[in-house]
Amino acid sequence: MVLARRLARLGFEIVATLGTAERLREVGLKVESVFKVNEGRPNIVDLIKRGEIALAINTPLGRASHFDEQAIRRAALQYNVPCVTTMTGAQAIVEAIGARANDGEIKVRSLQELHSISAGMR
Repeated sequence: MVLARRLARLGFEIVATLGTAERLREVGLKVESVFKVNEGRPNIVDLIKRGEIALAINTPLGRASHFDEQAIRRAALQYNVPCVTTMTGAQAIVEAIGARANDGEIKVRSLQELHSISAGMR
């Protein structure tokens, strides 16, 4: 719940499967419901393919989630959507997004650039 609340504060719109969406609404979050892959359409994979998902946090539980997990990962990879599959990873990425949100423009640097910058500081 804390991660979803933080993402909402950062300006993300939350989309969740029915059970998760219901729980998030119970704690006061605005959430759009979406079907699991085998429940109907439009489902989460459809939204990924349409470019409506910027970040997928998929923490599957049990064997029943295996099909969805594979479909979501495959679609995320194919459509260049970051996909996090553990709560620890989700927490890290949300903290990183939050930290960068206050810094303004994000600059991407190669490891080689970072190495040469740090070498110049010695």
